[in-house]
Amino acid sequence: MTRLPRTLRLDPSDLVVFERAAEPGEWAVPGGFSFWDEDPLTMPGKRRQAFRSGFLGLGSFGFATLVEVVEASPAQRAQAVAALAAHIRAAHGAPDEAAALAAAEEEIGFAASLCDHPPGTVLALSRSLEAGAVREQFRTLHRRAAPHRDFGALPVFAVVEVEGEAPEHPDLRRLPP
Repeated sequence: MTRLPRTLRLDPSDLVVFERAAEPGEWAVPGGFSFWDEDPLTMPGKRRQAFRSGFLGLGSFGFATLVEVVEASPAQRAQAVAALAAHIRAAHGAPDEAAALAAAEEEIGFAASLCDHPPGTVLALSRSLEAGAVREQFRTLHRRAAPHRDFGALPVFAVVEVEGEAPEHPDLRRLPP
């Protein structure tokens, strides 16, 4: 078994910010190669958002903001490589199947190297252009050991009392515009 990133959708924002959002549960790679012949400074909004923070899903070839580390069987890894190789050949013009497979193996290997964390760890990507070079940074988000308080029932603006502190009651109507 190896660990690979799989797309995760915690809310519907990916459906809004990307031209094509990856479906939850797709194998994923960072996918920086998808932008190799584009100038990030001239990309339109949704394409620029994919450049800045998108992992490439290997089912829809859409983008996801978050992925999670999961165990993948050798057969699942091989399917991910095959899907990515076909995409590289069709969408990016790899000269032949051998070149496409080599590029896919390299990208899947890089994606696997990001997954040296316990299963369930969430990964986020930040891609930028610095001094003419593309820079990728990856963050890990871990689940909390203890459950946190549920504030889901609170309205958008609410007073939350903290033990040991006097409650504040701001009058939002009197705040300057």
